[in-house]
Amino acid sequence: MKKKIGVGIIGYGTVGSGVYHILTAKAQKLSTLAGVDIEVVRVAEKYPKRMKGEVPSTLITDDAYKVINNPDIDVVVELIGGIEPAYTFIKAALENKKHVVTANKALMASRGGALLGLAERNGVDLYFEASVGGGIPIIMPLKHCLAGNTIYRVMGIVNGTTNYILTKMADEGMSFGEALKEAQAHGFAEADPSADVEGHDAAAKIAILASIAFNSRVTADKVYTEGITGITYQDIVYAREMGYIIKLLALAKADEDGIDVRVHPAMIPEKHPLASVAGVMNAIFVEGDAVGEVMFYGPGAGRLPAASAVVGDVFEIAQNIHLNKFGSMACGCFERKKIKPVEKTASRYYMRLEAEDKPGVLAKISKALGDSEVSIETAIQKNSSGDRAELVFGTHLVKEQNLQKSLKKIEKLDVVTKIHNVIRVEG
Repeated sequence: MKKKIGVGIIGYGTVGSGVYHILTAKAQKLSTLAGVDIEVVRVAEKYPKRMKGEVPSTLITDDAYKVINNPDIDVVVELIGGIEPAYTFIKAALENKKHVVTANKALMASRGGALLGLAERNGVDLYFEASVGGGIPIIMPLKHCLAGNTIYRVMGIVNGTTNYILTKMADEGMSFGEALKEAQAHGFAEADPSADVEGHDAAAKIAILASIAFNSRVTADKVYTEGITGITYQDIVYAREMGYIIKLLALAKADEDGIDVRVHPAMIPEKHPLASVAGVMNAIFVEGDAVGEVMFYGPGAGRLPAASAVVGDVFEIAQNIHLNKFGSMACGCFERKKIKPVEKTASRYYMRLEAEDKPGVLAKISKALGDSEVSIETAIQKNSSGDRAELVFGTHLVKEQNLQKSLKKIEKLDVVTKIHNVIRVEG
């Protein structure tokens, strides 16, 4: 048995500095629990000045390969993000028979299968708990604790930026632009927020969760994605009147026809557990045949929450090395399930449109919907202004392709001025 597990960190940004802090501050506790000493041997950072005297100079390097090729390092922690050079670094580390821990959702959602296969062939582990949900334990529970379940559905709020924006819009009547500016001012949104507000961050995360839940490889580019830029305060008000809350939802469901995996704004019942998740918090709702319904809730990002998940992975690998057992995070994608095209999926829908305020308008719109096999559950006339009125419709469960056909027909009606929004209803 080894007497010491050497750890090398690549990337000393927000999460990297948090990982270093926890590993050094809790070194005695972690080593006692693992049964073996866990020690940071090297920290690689492209801009070493970021360390600001926090890391001893003897541990600092600006060369990632001083970590990857170091014989005293057993576990490489990659925290630079992005696809390259992260992929090259992780590949090299695995080929060097180093265990790897990463928080890289973009990489694991696109090339995770190849890297997990490489880890298995080299007899080492690749852990990635922090890639989804920040500090929320979800990867390990899905792979291990819920292994005896057939998972029916994974549904969650997995992006804190968009959840913060929607919470501000709902609670304080802000516009999307106002809420985004406040999120940026507080550091909850990047200067370029497109990955968050357009849904790409959430798409990578649900791709990872779907792969694990349904034992079939799902990549981020196969996830149907819509962002929240089209959501208005008026939609939030109408949703609340109908008993719903609007969230950016990451959703994955599986049946005999394949996997339905998507990210989009959705109205969920205000009594659903996800409806109360506010601000930058995340939550992931899982439904299985044995466990029933469970929800994992907590901070989805941040220096120490994300670092907590990374350190948990390092600790697990240290125990594995000490006990000489590996492969507990081997790729479980042994099935090949089709990804359902979005037009074949089904949802209920909310539609808000502007039309002429005169007799016969509702009948024309209802016919356009009915001709496309879209069944109306509710129809309400809202604000009237001059000769225009706002109409809100709720549908029964309908296929996406039928809904899209109906929208094309409605757009052509001379009595309809504008289709303001269409939002799915889930939960």
